[in-house]
Amino acid sequence: MAVKAIPTSSDIYLEINGRKVAVVQSYTAQTTKSSTAVEAFGESEPVAAIPGQHQHLVELTRIYATDEALADGIDFYGLEDFNLVICKPDRRVIYSGCQWSKIGETGNLGTSVLEKITLVAARRMETSL
Repeated sequence: MAVKAIPTSSDIYLEINGRKVAVVQSYTAQTTKSSTAVEAFGESEPVAAIPGQHQHLVELTRIYATDEALADGIDFYGLEDFNLVICKPDRRVIYSGCQWSKIGETGNLGTSVLEKITLVAARRMETSL
């Protein structure tokens, strides 16, 4: 039985059209779901809850543009409809249809690193490896 490697920071990345454009050092993900209570006349409590939409909010820390993306003149502020891919030992988590909602940068001259990007994803899916 082969031992699976533990993912490293190169296993968390942003992609556009199947092309890796940046690697990410770490992330924090939060998914919320709205629901609506169904009330019935004469009842003191709701009789049911109807599930609503999911919202996926992910904060990325230390984002490094790939050499190819830098050569193509990547602009993190212009990114739209991209994917976040997180490789785990037994599966891959993909947040797709992403839009950034907040970018925070600190840096030195000549670096291509963003400190934090907060993104909202339209979908989250998992695939086995």
